[in-house]
Amino acid sequence: MKFCTQCGDEVHLKTPEDDNRERHVCKACGEIHYFNPKNVVGTIPIWEDKILLCRRAIEPRKNYWTLPAGFLELHETTAEGAVRETLEETGANVNVKGLFTILNVPHIGQIHWFYIALMNSSKFSPFTSESTEVALFTEAEIPWDDLAFLTVKTCLRQFFADRRAGKALDAPSLMTHLTDLRPATS
Repeated sequence: MKFCTQCGDEVHLKTPEDDNRERHVCKACGEIHYFNPKNVVGTIPIWEDKILLCRRAIEPRKNYWTLPAGFLELHETTAEGAVRETLEETGANVNVKGLFTILNVPHIGQIHWFYIALMNSSKFSPFTSESTEVALFTEAEIPWDDLAFLTVKTCLRQFFADRRAGKALDAPSLMTHLTDLRPATS
């Protein structure tokens, strides 16, 4: 960051008084610019014993499969954003049943929230502007080697493990899995 979003003057890195890390601070007006993690919200859309996945039409990881998810917008809750992203990417209408996973991805400044969501019907779009293909998969049919993101793979593995363990995954109150995903260090 080079310029203040408030007044347009130059910013510099410094640790503000009563803070513990460097921030971009405006030299003229003193505005402190905070950079916080981005929230990615999505669902695990369920129809009977299948999960709805979409093949990405956009980068990053274009042409790989994923759960419907995207960045949270201002003025919406995480659940509202997850429902919106599901509709945008799959054309499916869903009812959120509960938060399933929170995956912290600090090395890229993101937090991924995935909700269990029951599809209102088996209807969805075979493709959308964000997905080149949309399809229902049983656990055995999931294209594990072609999943776009580690967060999606982690979430789906936990989902199927919980389902095999007999946990009620469509209950209004779910056990939430909190996972920290960090790159391997050498």
